Amino acid sequence: AGAAAEARFISSAKGKGLFATKNIRKGETVFVERPVVSSQFLWNALYNYRACDHCLRALETAEENAQRLLGKSSLVLPHPEQCSIRKDLHQQCPRCQVTYCSAECRQAALEQYHQVLCLGPSHDDPMHPLNKLQEAWRNMHYPPETSSIMLMARMVATVKQAKDKEWWIKAFSQFCSKTANEEEEIVHKLLGDKFKGQLELLRLLFTEALYDEHLSRWFTPEGFQSLFALVGTNGQGIGTSSLSQWVHACDALDLPMLQREELDAFIDQLYKDIEKESGEFLNCEGSGLYVLQSCCNHSCIPNAETSFPENNFLLHLTALEDIKAGEEICISYLDCCQRERSRHSRNKILRENYLFTCSCPKCLVQADDADVTSDEEEEGEGETDDAELEDEMTDV
Repeated sequence: AGAAAEARFISSAKGKGLFATKNIRKGETVFVERPVVSSQFLWNALYNYRACDHCLRALETAEENAQRLLGKSSLVLPHPEQCSIRKDLHQQCPRCQVTYCSAECRQAALEQYHQVLCLGPSHDDPMHPLNKLQEAWRNMHYPPETSSIMLMARMVATVKQAKDKEWWIKAFSQFCSKTANEEEEIVHKLLGDKFKGQLELLRLLFTEALYDEHLSRWFTPEGFQSLFALVGTNGQGIGTSSLSQWVHACDALDLPMLQREELDAFIDQLYKDIEKESGEFLNCEGSGLYVLQSCCNHSCIPNAETSFPENNFLLHLTALEDIKAGEEICISYLDCCQRERSRHSRNKILRENYLFTCSCPKCLVQADDADVTSDEEEEGEGETDDAELEDEMTDV
């Protein structure tokens, strides 16, 4: 079967968009996509959210996952057979001991970027250039995380290892790029007020760790800013969780009514207790670059959404409505709460984080609404940050 969607150029202002090539029914999977490159967030990994170093599949069993999030090692989950984690398949890199969910992932990482990035016995050496780069990044970019310098490191390593370097450089260059002013705005957003000095420090550490003459442009101040902005604009949050996989499997069980009610009550209480202990940080989180998904434009009334139902980096785009052949497929860059806010508030978030003003049907209908936010919105105004945007993107 041919692809159900294709990218097309819309205009220089809007860039590309994704369009249905045939009729798609509500609930149907439009496509499943692997990222060109992806990486777990650094604080997320540091805090023991154990994920496959390649595909981000959660590595803990659902029970271990729940115990850690609860801070309670005595917790026992019912129906352990519904946990999908296969520890017998896990493998480590023999040189640097990073863990993979399978031999396939270990091999794929090695073939694409890991030869360049493998720290070998220097895994814990704070003076290794790659460790210095990661430490500097963590000190600039605290949770909730929205990006990772290691995504850029993997891009460089991929080109370094590739036989056909031009092919990969072209693959990365197809992601939406911005003007220098816009790039500066995005980088500023990612790094905060001290961004100029921080960006230069990162560039020097990045160069020390990874310099390659084929990519010399990426290491210049302008090129590094562009690379940074590319990841900031196109990076799609990825979230995986063995606990949520277990919950989905339990939801599908055919149980007598009383048992069903007991299990549902147990799960509800478990999530409440975890929220008290760990807040909103439930998932293994990272980000990736997806060619098709990055072509999806935003709408405040989206007709599709992204998710990660396979507990790894495979992105599923699912139709929320019937979509006719030729129609544009749009996702929302805002979470549900943000979508309910006034047009003015929605556009403030979109302008700050994605540098555009929305003209979807909902925004056009509300175009004559006063440009003020309601009182209760004013209170929330200051709180809207990338974290909320990421939440929408990393829901599993």
